Amino acid sequence: MRELFDPVAKGLAGVLIDLGLDAVEPKSIVGGATDRSHGDIAIPFHKFAGVLRRAPAEIAEEAAGKLSPYLDQIAYVSSKSGFVNVTATPKWLSSRLVEFCAHPSFGIEGDSPRKVVVDYSSPNIAKEMHVGHLRSTVIGDSLVRILEAKGNKVIRENHIGDWGTPFGMLIERLEDLDSSGIDPDEALSDLGQFYRDARAQFDGDENFRARARARVVSLQTGDGPTLRRWGQLVDISMSHFQEVYVLLDVLLTEDDVMGESKYDHLLPGVVARLQKKGLLESNDGASVIYPGDWVNRDGDPLPLIIKKRDGGYNYATSDLACIIDRVERLQAEDLIYVVGAEQKQHFEMVFASARKSGLIDSRHTTSHVPFGLVLGPDGGKLKSRSGGAVKLLDLLNEAIDRASASIKGRNPDITQEELGRLSRSIGIGAVKYSDLKSDRTKDYVFDWEKMLSFEGETGPYLQYAHARISSILRNDKFQQSKSGPTSFSLAHESEMRLAREILKYPESVDQAAEDLAPHRICKQLHRLSQAFAAFYENCPVLVADDNTRNERLALCRITGGILNHGLNLLGIDAPDRM
Repeated sequence: MRELFDPVAKGLAGVLIDLGLDAVEPKSIVGGATDRSHGDIAIPFHKFAGVLRRAPAEIAEEAAGKLSPYLDQIAYVSSKSGFVNVTATPKWLSSRLVEFCAHPSFGIEGDSPRKVVVDYSSPNIAKEMHVGHLRSTVIGDSLVRILEAKGNKVIRENHIGDWGTPFGMLIERLEDLDSSGIDPDEALSDLGQFYRDARAQFDGDENFRARARARVVSLQTGDGPTLRRWGQLVDISMSHFQEVYVLLDVLLTEDDVMGESKYDHLLPGVVARLQKKGLLESNDGASVIYPGDWVNRDGDPLPLIIKKRDGGYNYATSDLACIIDRVERLQAEDLIYVVGAEQKQHFEMVFASARKSGLIDSRHTTSHVPFGLVLGPDGGKLKSRSGGAVKLLDLLNEAIDRASASIKGRNPDITQEELGRLSRSIGIGAVKYSDLKSDRTKDYVFDWEKMLSFEGETGPYLQYAHARISSILRNDKFQQSKSGPTSFSLAHESEMRLAREILKYPESVDQAAEDLAPHRICKQLHRLSQAFAAFYENCPVLVADDNTRNERLALCRITGGILNHGLNLLGIDAPDRM
């Protein structure tokens, strides 16, 4: 509850002066209590024991006594074990809830909006999307939604690998199949197998390898038949990608695609700009830039390769071209890249090179948003039954099938239409929430049973909480006014707990936007759902007296609205019936 921090910090400033701690910034020691029994805010005084030559418990007790008058009618103040504990009063919580009811976006404010490009998903042409693409797509999509909710202008960019050396062998493979009377479209129906076959032929056939290399030159020089084959590969692949995006229910469309081919004409300009700045150096025949203090295993300065010795361009060149395009054409201020943690050093060096060469300046920010691996039950990378990468489309369809079986077991009389709708909502929601709920920098174990459970920290648990609230509101025969009550009595502890979790929601969105960390919202929605479950059990709603019923219905409505809003920020459906 961020609104409580300001009066606490203001009062604490005077307390610290009285204690002889004038140099201490109040907000630096004010934090949310980690233990609910300790109230809403906990202020530690242990580190001042040496300065004041007094026991922490003694200092905290005196500080609590001095702070209490500042927070009259706002909060109760106590001390324990060297901490000052601050607990909001029901009256203060009530006033905040009334304001919350009237707020159009659940307390979320759009402050200092920026123009942001979010680069995410980024599959490769002629390769099927696999589980490794799940994290980038789901995390990136949620960040787009969160940043937009904070008032930013967000541009989605799906940086597709559609250019480069591998396309020589892929195009030649298509040519060979066509000459053999095999329908290329049929061969491309399994993109993964097509790529593996092309690679095997490239590795094992010297003649094919020579033709593939010549085809790369034809592609780069704009040969018409070669470009048509390339376009065929792109179209088939894009159709597959879009099928995944629709099923996954993310915001990406074909309009958001920016393939590497789109930046090809900018690559010579990257070299020219670096040359003009005097930053390009020769290293074993390659043109490189030394962006900073990175070193190799031998301790020698580590270069970023811009132009290879054979004249070809490197990934770094394309990434610098992207930066030029996004800053100059799109006028972006913030550049965000949702890419696996293994690319950490690469992006650090690219960003440093961009600043060193003046492609970006103090007006711009660059952020690599890394993420860990998706692990199987054995702790290794999640694999298919055959031992290969799990195709993302197969995984999503299995999620829907498993959700369908679970729903039928809970509700055998459900209609097929409703079953289909809910299965997709719950199955896809479960996969997304399982991915988003943990700190994105960490690996997580993919566990079907846990993620599809209606208990615990899962997507279905949150969805069920929303559906339960929707049921209560549908069954309200009095149809409470949506304007809400003018005050809340909050007479029961469960009401107080629910009120607190409601008021913490805007802060969780702010933290998620600041840290680029959707799990902040996941955690708060789960705490909110737990608080609502306790409220539902202990506080009858529809059978209460008029005033109490209206207050509790308002709490239901606010909670349901937050769950709907928060799940939407995660890209997860909030069903009204389950």
